Amino acid sequence: MLYLAKFAGIAVLVWFYLTAKDKGESGVQWAIIGLIGYWVTWWLVKLTVLSALVGMVSKTVTMVFLVTQIPAFCAIAAAVVIRKKLLTDAAGKKLTSEQ
Repeated sequence: MLYLAKFAGIAVLVWFYLTAKDKGESGVQWAIIGLIGYWVTWWLVKLTVLSALVGMVSKTVTMVFLVTQIPAFCAIAAAVVIRKKLLTDAAGKKLTSEQ
């Protein structure tokens, strides 16, 4: 059931690395930051929100499957926010170095 989370974690790793290389930044550093942000968010949502929701919908297999994907979607949203912040910081650093 955690295939989406695993696939998304690998996708975040590659996405951050390629974005950093495109912007002339350290790809490994960005990939690590993105992956840590993804997994921390995933675990926090899993431990807080998911445990409460699974008990409420435990009667149907489909609903349990859908609810268990919530941490992955929240972690993907967190990765998007983290990437935007890194891009903003990289653009600010580039502007500062040009002046």
